[in-house]
Amino acid sequence: MLICTSTGLIIHQRIHTGEKPYRCSKCEKSFADRSTCAKHLRIHTGEKPYKCPECGKCFSTKAEVVIHQRIHTGEKPYKCTECAKCFAQHSQLKSHQRIHTGEKPYQCLDCGKNFAHQSPFVNHRRYHTGEKPYKCSECEKCFVGLSGLRSHQRVHTGEKPYKCVECEKCFAARSSLVSHRRLHTGEKPFQCLECGKCFSDSSTFVKHKRVHSGEKPYRCSQCGKCFAGHSAYAQHLRVHTGDKPYKCLECGKCFPYSSDLVRHKRVHTGEKPYKCLECGKCFTNTSGYVNHLRVHTGEKPYKCLECDKCFAYSSGFTTHQRIHTGEKPYKCSKCKRCFADRSAFSRHLKIHEREKK
Repeated sequence: MLICTSTGLIIHQRIHTGEKPYRCSKCEKSFADRSTCAKHLRIHTGEKPYKCPECGKCFSTKAEVVIHQRIHTGEKPYKCTECAKCFAQHSQLKSHQRIHTGEKPYQCLDCGKNFAHQSPFVNHRRYHTGEKPYKCSECEKCFVGLSGLRSHQRVHTGEKPYKCVECEKCFAARSSLVSHRRLHTGEKPFQCLECGKCFSDSSTFVKHKRVHSGEKPYRCSQCGKCFAGHSAYAQHLRVHTGDKPYKCLECGKCFPYSSDLVRHKRVHTGEKPYKCLECGKCFTNTSGYVNHLRVHTGEKPYKCLECDKCFAYSSGFTTHQRIHTGEKPYKCSKCKRCFADRSAFSRHLKIHEREKK
């Protein structure tokens, strides 16, 4: 490697020595050279001094402007020798080439997981360290990755830049659009090796696998209850906090979950958008619709690992499992008697109501 200046040689030697003399005053992160440190500081200050002459969009570095301008020019100077696909950035080409080579050069020392690309590897490491360096200026919520912060900020701005060409529905995140488009194509690329069931998105697939493994990695620190999915865990926390952030503009009623508000609004509109193609019956929500379809198909997707009994509905499956675990979560405040299912508990409460009369 040819180094043309003494300054360049000094900076280069730090690759070998590991020296990083320039420290960020905001987050203590260190850098080998002054220019990289200056660029990093712009993350904190929000400064974007480089402007695209075509559309006026601003960037924190000159290199980002050069790369961005290829959107306008259509230039893709980096070509894959394997499949001839072209890219606007050299880094995109290098990442793409790993599809052909199968190379995953980034390994997590904590869990041994390998990654083909640096950015998901860096984000993954933060799950072990607990670091969430990206903070929303509106609500102070913190995120592991910059993409997570940008997606979240659209909650505040209402921006939905990703549009479905089939039905014109718009989404705040690209991944949501990709998953949505599979409703139109019918594609279900994620298949469970245990039962053969297929899924249109990876997150639902991951949650489904926990039905077989019994894994519930999300534990409530308040009551010890465990959950298979993060969203169910986050929703459960509102039981303890009493938080009901979603308000109906018609009647003022508040709800802990956005899905509850959407369903509730149909009480006012009378809308029943989910129609059964077999019998024409309509439903206000997807869960009722999906459950109803099993009347026609006879499907019973919930299988007890203890006795192999199958159930059409998750509620019946959950109640049944308590036969094996002995769990009785419904406790009467009057006589302290406990029940395994809500319906038996409700019937019992009526006994006390009649006693009052």
